Amino acid sequence: MRIHLLSPLLILLVLPACRHTAPQTPQDRPAAVTVVADDNLNAVLWMQASAEYRAAALQTWRAATDRLDDALADPQWDALLPAERGNPAMGLPPAVIVDVDETVLDNSPYQARLVLDGGEYASASWAAWVDERRATPIPGVLAFAQAAQARGVTIVYISNRTEAMQDATLDNLRAVGLPVASDAVFLGKGTVVEGCASADSGDKACRRRLAGRDYRVLFQFGDQLGDFTAVEPNTPDARAALMSTHGEWFGERWWMLPNPSYGDWQPAVFDNDWGQSPQQRREAKRRALDPAR
Repeated sequence: MRIHLLSPLLILLVLPACRHTAPQTPQDRPAAVTVVADDNLNAVLWMQASAEYRAAALQTWRAATDRLDDALADPQWDALLPAERGNPAMGLPPAVIVDVDETVLDNSPYQARLVLDGGEYASASWAAWVDERRATPIPGVLAFAQAAQARGVTIVYISNRTEAMQDATLDNLRAVGLPVASDAVFLGKGTVVEGCASADSGDKACRRRLAGRDYRVLFQFGDQLGDFTAVEPNTPDARAALMSTHGEWFGERWWMLPNPSYGDWQPAVFDNDWGQSPQQRREAKRRALDPAR
């Protein structure tokens, strides 16, 4: 008697066809995951994951390093606008003014948490992040800081972090290797400056003037126009006018770091009204787009 054997491959093909599977009901199917659109997703991802962001930051700090000796050699060189300098710069020791957030310290993990949690900036969550002291250095800044320090140039930190955040901020700066000459080089929001109406203002003009009393300022670094000069009012037209007037200072005495995640450029297009809902703000931003049609 001959026995016909099915090949193993045929068995594997036949068995699934014999198996009965009950059709899934809507209740059995996994629920679709709805992800709410977040305006900050691509911006934060670009800052954290792209080589392009790293390249842009590196080239800024490297280009500035290449100009240090020229700035030091020219006794007339000053990166403060005449309106913000109340005393002659010549003969003063050299310094550079830097903003802190997204200029020398990377806070993108805080922004990432907001995206993942569906939240928005809040002073309490921001203060908690600052207190963690976990911000990392922006690519390229440590090499610049070392070059500046080797030439006797003091780094002055003018930040809209509050004076209450000074200890956490200086701890963080020191931990990542940024030089802190003394506590006096941190001029946070709340610094009292003689002749200035409000110490709590986010306008940095008074603090820049204060730094200018003690130093000849070679360079300024920031990620917002307001890190270099006052922008009043904060409107698209005023911002464009400032660039027309002082744009040639960038890449010479002023150095801009990329920050697509947040900044005064956003509220400028929705009348600086943060009381609007996210949807209203988004619609204003959409209206500001230029499709060239």
